[in-house]
Amino acid sequence: MKNNIIIKVKLIILILVLNTNLIISAQEITNPEDTEVWGPTPLLINTPSQSLPSDAIILFNEKSLDNWKKLDGSKALWSVTKDTFTIKPGTGDIITNQEFADVQLHIEWRTPIVENVMGQNRGNSGIFFQQRYELQILDSFRNKTYVNGQAGSIYKQFSPLVNASKEPGIWQTYDIIFIAPTFNIDKSVKTNASMTVFHNGVLIQYNSTLKGSTTYIGLPEYEFHGKDSILLQDHGSKVSFRNIWAREL
Repeated sequence: MKNNIIIKVKLIILILVLNTNLIISAQEITNPEDTEVWGPTPLLINTPSQSLPSDAIILFNEKSLDNWKKLDGSKALWSVTKDTFTIKPGTGDIITNQEFADVQLHIEWRTPIVENVMGQNRGNSGIFFQQRYELQILDSFRNKTYVNGQAGSIYKQFSPLVNASKEPGIWQTYDIIFIAPTFNIDKSVKTNASMTVFHNGVLIQYNSTLKGSTTYIGLPEYEFHGKDSILLQDHGSKVSFRNIWAREL
């Protein structure tokens, strides 16, 4: 008899917990802090580099941004010096002329050395696959922020497995496998997008299955779309890039 009472009490508690979670998830989210996760903090580790495949599509390795444009189709206005280009804050995001579905992307990036700036304002940019799914760029070397928004996070969805960040002012690499979502004839989701990411040669995202497009406020959802450009974000920081290439999969 006593055991039956204990079991019933446990069931009631479980039902109450499930109902509470449903109520919370159903509430409208209006603040960015509602979806920030601050722990556990990924382990800080060290890293190496790599070379160009013969079938790579060169997106940048010279002295122009001819393979890129602004969202309105006009000329990209970021600063180009030798084999590097740098965000010119306030000029807007840029996208590739070519559109991609499943893709392997290699990109090298460097955050600026700045003083008295912390969190999301320190070396912030992002790589958006199909202009929707963001892999975060940030100076995450001894820089505390919410972990699903640090470097290597699939923004607001997955924290990196480890923190492979180097100091600001030092070149870093991402090697990314992005598998695009697919859709049914009725435009409903058939298969979700996924990402595998190496940061400075270290695995930080392993076949992470995306819940939808990146959102700053609220929860991610999918919308029907086809192939689309890769976007680099102007978030107001002078992040630099070089040696960008892609392989269609």
